[in-house]
Amino acid sequence: MSASDRKANRLAKEKSPYLLQHANNPVDWFPWGQEAFAKAKEEDKPIFLSIGYSTCHWCHVMERESFEDEEVASLINSVFIPIKVDREERPDIDNIYMSICQAMTGGGGWPLTVFLTPDKKPFFTGTYFPKYSNHGRIGLIDLINNVQSAWKNKRIELEKSADEITGYLDKSNDIDQNVVLDKRILKKAYEFFDERFDKINGGFGLHPKFPSPHNLIFLLRYYHLTGNKNALLIVEKTLTEMRKGGIYDQVGFGFHRYSTDNKWLLPHFEKMLYDQALMLNAYTELYQITKNDFYKTTAEEIVKYINREMTSPEGGFYSAEDADSEGIEGKYYVWSEKELSSLLTAEQLLFVKEHFNTSPEGNFLDESSHQNTGENILFLKEELSPEDSELFEPIRKILLAHRKKRVHPFKDDKILTDWNGLMIASLARAGRAFHNQFFISLAERSAKFIIDNLSPSENKLLHRYREGHSSLDAHIDDYSFFISGLIELYESTFNPTYLERATKLINHAISEFWDSVQGGFYFTGANSEMILTRTKEYYDGAIPSGNSVFITNFLYLSRITGNIDYENKANQLLFSFSGSLNQVPYIYCSSLAGYIFISSKSYEIIVVEADSSVTDFISELNSLYIPNKVVIVLNEKKKEKLIKLAPYLETYTHNKNISSAYICRNFVCELPIEINGTNYSKIFKLLE
Repeated sequence: MSASDRKANRLAKEKSPYLLQHANNPVDWFPWGQEAFAKAKEEDKPIFLSIGYSTCHWCHVMERESFEDEEVASLINSVFIPIKVDREERPDIDNIYMSICQAMTGGGGWPLTVFLTPDKKPFFTGTYFPKYSNHGRIGLIDLINNVQSAWKNKRIELEKSADEITGYLDKSNDIDQNVVLDKRILKKAYEFFDERFDKINGGFGLHPKFPSPHNLIFLLRYYHLTGNKNALLIVEKTLTEMRKGGIYDQVGFGFHRYSTDNKWLLPHFEKMLYDQALMLNAYTELYQITKNDFYKTTAEEIVKYINREMTSPEGGFYSAEDADSEGIEGKYYVWSEKELSSLLTAEQLLFVKEHFNTSPEGNFLDESSHQNTGENILFLKEELSPEDSELFEPIRKILLAHRKKRVHPFKDDKILTDWNGLMIASLARAGRAFHNQFFISLAERSAKFIIDNLSPSENKLLHRYREGHSSLDAHIDDYSFFISGLIELYESTFNPTYLERATKLINHAISEFWDSVQGGFYFTGANSEMILTRTKEYYDGAIPSGNSVFITNFLYLSRITGNIDYENKANQLLFSFSGSLNQVPYIYCSSLAGYIFISSKSYEIIVVEADSSVTDFISELNSLYIPNKVVIVLNEKKKEKLIKLAPYLETYTHNKNISSAYICRNFVCELPIEINGTNYSKIFKLLE
């Protein structure tokens, strides 16, 4: 029976694109909810929990092999109550069971497969399982039969194991404290990356290689702090090689998820919104330091991709694009030489061969068979010169227009508050650095979308929007990343409305998520669903942790508003995991950026605006790489609203005829300096 002929299961009523992909499986899927757990208790069955996301390649493979298979589905339905979860909609569920998988197996990934008791306690976990056992890997059929036997015959042992695993989870929040941090942790983190740096290809280690731009941003901050040129070299080499490689879409722009080889050639082809946001930030900061247009152009290209493919008509940003099309990973992105020759002139084809390394037999080996595929991924061995870039542009447009005629990879069009917050922040920063108002307008449209559709009140957020429907409790990342975006928008527009909203959200986050005993933010709110326990996340994964970004949020808002309670919260937050941070600082790079802010030179720049000279001054200031600064602009129009947020600003006198700048450190300011072209160097000297 084909999927289209089969009666839809309960997932057909869901909004998640991932759950809807499974709505015609013969597996009798339940969404996560009380109906499933009540049925499991009533029928005394264990739960088969499968967690994935819509653009996950191996999730598709497991679905084709097992969840669309009548034999496997019948076995699952008879033994279990099956539950399907979208990890992007419910990161709270995913975080808990993924941490258990990593503890039990030493690894993790998606699809995540977990067997639970009816009271949600896990007793076995793994990731992808083939239908049949092979090459030492147990197949799903054998695994289910083993679990069925154990559930019947070794129930006491299973439940004891589940209790022990849950006990481990309860202890996972007990992170060492009572450690006084010092700047040696910064050198320790730098040395970790330096030792693993691939001097030939960029990046770290062998393969697979992930972008992990927050690690690169730490290295840029470390360079700015110490002057260590090798830290800068590591970032330049890595971001250059990534931009040249197959991990970058040379035709349509944007970065694929990761590289399966050590040369950035053969990517895992899915594209995630959060990767684009974080990479945009890394290239922006590197450009500010180096003034190398190659990095600026890459950042601009990322935004072109986002605007073309990932922006909803209302301004929110979509979540992801799949690796697969027509059931084949990467088919949308690769080219045979025959196809290229049919589209391009002989001269253009020669250009592509010479610069983008295409060949008749294909320029890469299949990941599993290691055979030539006959297909080509466009990649560069050397950066294109400005002249060659100009020659490539009409070729690129021809290829892009032809590619659009292919079956497009599935687009996950849900809009997530946290990932939009990351993109808002990066667009606002890039807009400032490049003096690009269009970037800032994209960020403002997304912020407006979130406020209009995912913020039911001025101090609360929801997590997911799709097809006119907003729902799901926000978690700490939603608050942390969106607040960061609002702060960056203030610095790009000096509209105090963004600060007002940020302070209301941050105060609500403290009341709803803060651990008043040990410090730090729980991932879920006090009024959200309790799964097994409330966890905290401090270390960075594919994206920074919400706690790490909150350190910087607190510091920015403290310096802008003068509210010392926010800075105290940043210190308490760092203290709450100081033992672990001291031991393995390199897994907390986003937190280290906050630590550099709080422990090193930082500046408050208060600009009292009287005339248009301020515009040019701010533009010059934004072109500089000064990560640990806040900028406040006071004028007659904005002063009243700003003073409500930051009462100390009332003391700054306003001369209607002369614009001036106060350079402050920890609210101790130099005498005001008149803003004019001849004084720029004098002002900037104080920021060194």
